[in-house]
Amino acid sequence: QVQLVESGGGSVQAGGSLRLSCAASGRMSEIYTAGWFRQASGKERECVARINWNGGNTYYERPAKGRFTISRDNDKNTVYLQMSSLKPEDTAVYYCAVSSYYFGPQSSKYDYWGQGTQVTVSS
Repeated sequence: QVQLVESGGGSVQAGGSLRLSCAASGRMSEIYTAGWFRQASGKERECVARINWNGGNTYYERPAKGRFTISRDNDKNTVYLQMSSLKPEDTAVYYCAVSSYYFGPQSSKYDYWGQGTQVTVSS
């Protein structure tokens, strides 16, 4: 199993920045992809960015392109999401998740999830 703990959420004004962290522990050999998802109130959970754990390949969904950067530190077993130029529509609970076999946006194919961290962007 893999355990994930997110941190770094908070409240920020529009145009500001936040960096989310996701510390992984457990069976690290199970991780193929690490992804950041978010779920706004009343909306479905959506993937915003993902990274191949070993190769470092990244992919950004449309809301994140040009504003968010996903990275990982394998020595620290930590994945980051640097968010800049934040907008009120970025307000959501952000989740870190990992998949043992999949590199894509479908949340159902991610095996382990963190508890989530709230990001609130005010206008």
